[in-house]
Amino acid sequence: MITLPDELGHLSYVVSGDGPPVVLVHAGVADHRMWDDVVPALAERHTVVRYDLRGFGESAPPTGPFRETDDLLRLLDHLGHHRVRLVGASWGGRVAVEFTLTHPDRVHSLALLAAPWPGYDWSADMVAYDEAETAALEAGDFDAAVRVNLDMWLRGPARGWEDVADGLADRLRDPMRTSLVNQSVVGEHSQGPSARAVSAVAVPTLVGVGGLEVPDFQAIARRYATEIPGATLVEFPTAAHLIALDAPTELAAALEPFLAG
Repeated sequence: MITLPDELGHLSYVVSGDGPPVVLVHAGVADHRMWDDVVPALAERHTVVRYDLRGFGESAPPTGPFRETDDLLRLLDHLGHHRVRLVGASWGGRVAVEFTLTHPDRVHSLALLAAPWPGYDWSADMVAYDEAETAALEAGDFDAAVRVNLDMWLRGPARGWEDVADGLADRLRDPMRTSLVNQSVVGEHSQGPSARAVSAVAVPTLVGVGGLEVPDFQAIARRYATEIPGATLVEFPTAAHLIALDAPTELAAALEPFLAG
């Protein structure tokens, strides 16, 4: 990977392929490698940019206040990409929404895969998950915190581990641990999402949802699809929260119409 100069935030990134630029923003329990199985198909027609958010993967954690959207803008300027196709998963999806609202002239099209909704009234199951993760982190038991997150975000509530593809948990374990180790400092310094209405999004938008997804996120996906004008909702029946891991071939095919042009 390549790392931006210090003054640009210590962001690590990798570029593949050639053509109109596509930027992939990873989930908050992963890093740029979550897109590994999607990139080859996209890179046949596009310049595919993946990067690690601050405190994830190979990007340094923040040392002061920052905005994820500012980091993304610096990265695009550094690479010379004025207008991009933007794809975000989970927390990366919310970063993509915020960037589109903040810099609408820089976004050609948008794809949101299991993005959260600020201020959402979470279910009892989600509260219990959060409490279990918090207890593990407060005890300094990162292995337990990783297990809690793998159960929620990779396996999901609708299947057993025997139904999860071999090797996915092993691929996700180290990136997830890094995210958990840096979670506190990232949360302390990140300026967080805005309260701006997503109805202001004015680019072609795909909203993806896994058929095996957490019910809260299924409801949130439908809310995004309803409130973003003209958005298209696409369901991935075999996927839980991390669609790029569970259904990479189907995801690449669904993205192509939104990346064209």
